[in-house]
Amino acid sequence: MSEADSLLLTIVAAVLDEAANIGPVCAEMAVAFATLPPHEVLFVDDGSTDGTVGALLEARAVLPQLRVISHDRRCGKSAALRTGIEAARGTWIATIDGDGQDDPTEVAPMLALALAGGASQPGPLVVGVRLARSDTASRRFATRFANGLRRRLLRDGCPDTGAPMKLFRRADFLRLPQFEGVHRFLPALFQHYGSALVCTPVRHRARLHGRSKYTNFGRAVVGIRDMMGVIWLQARTRLPRSVTEQADGRPPDS
Repeated sequence: MSEADSLLLTIVAAVLDEAANIGPVCAEMAVAFATLPPHEVLFVDDGSTDGTVGALLEARAVLPQLRVISHDRRCGKSAALRTGIEAARGTWIATIDGDGQDDPTEVAPMLALALAGGASQPGPLVVGVRLARSDTASRRFATRFANGLRRRLLRDGCPDTGAPMKLFRRADFLRLPQFEGVHRFLPALFQHYGSALVCTPVRHRARLHGRSKYTNFGRAVVGIRDMMGVIWLQARTRLPRSVTEQADGRPPDS
């Protein structure tokens, strides 16, 4: 990707069987993103079996900056986000869910918080913390339990580490190890790789149509296994505080 092709921001959404939600979500994005700096919107379809891809192609009529990438089979949310981030032309990445629960107007203030840090390397990770969850009581309990456990064991200092709305530098994300479930552990991993953590409250809404693709039990079982893996990664990853290229002592070419 050349500098001429780069943008300031790419908004990435991973979706699976969200055909009924695509139209209203993209229409809302078109309004919310109208005042953003140069950007693109990239939806990654993770092997949907309904009309999600067709709905996304139709949504380009109202959201012309929309790009659509499809997996040939379901690979998981983390893999879909990785696909989108690798393909992104933006220096900064904002992640958002495609079911209507996240408010796209939150992206602009999150980007402002990230840019306030200047040109520091690595850049900060901005997490949109959902203070008032619009979920079932069982889902809210499961989320509080998981967040509390992750916070105690990983010491990431984030009250909503699995929040879908996050904003970070593309280059910083691509340094991280890839595994399914990594999107739930980004605060711990980003900080381990030197990024500052910035938490900001965001609105959370009820899903427009359909239901979540994950059960509380299934998420808990996989999450505990993944958390053990992240603890191992933290213990085994060694990073320098700074990197300096040493001159060889020869005079420059005349």
